[in-house]
Amino acid sequence: MIGISEIKSGKTIILNGVPFAVLYHEHSKTGRAGSVLRTRLKNLATGAVLEKTFQGAEQVDETEIKKSKAQFTYKEGNDYNFMDTESYEQFSLSKEVLGENVDYLIEGAEVLFLYFNDNPINIELPVKMTFRVTDAPPGIKGNTVSTGGKLVTIETGKKIATPLFVEAGDSIIVNTEKGEYVSRA
Repeated sequence: MIGISEIKSGKTIILNGVPFAVLYHEHSKTGRAGSVLRTRLKNLATGAVLEKTFQGAEQVDETEIKKSKAQFTYKEGNDYNFMDTESYEQFSLSKEVLGENVDYLIEGAEVLFLYFNDNPINIELPVKMTFRVTDAPPGIKGNTVSTGGKLVTIETGKKIATPLFVEAGDSIIVNTEKGEYVSRA
């Protein structure tokens, strides 16, 4: 058990039997009131983000999340199949568990598998990944309101806002955390 003073960004804790990663933390103390800790937590099983405030004497369990390299092999129905690159074991996770991560899965993509109590619970994508643009409308100069961008479709079917010069067939680098265009590949 750890107290609220030991909860920091990057730690993994357990709330109600579910592992959470601490994305943000802020300690505050006002006058005679006890200290509080405001946090932003990411559910490692579902990917949902929530904000939680801990009061002065609260304690939580700290946990270790084991990570191992895996490769996305194929999609079958609603399940996505992966292979552990060290042990060659195969796992599958459903679209509901993976959430928005499925928008960035292409065959052969290297990911990190997250294990909680020796069970695979989710994946962690690389921050930057390269994708091929499959569909891009023509960029017409002067047809812009503000930034001069357009929506293109990458090989997974996800739409990404890019500059006007990106064309179909180009390879682009995408930030998977924010879903934003980074640069040409």
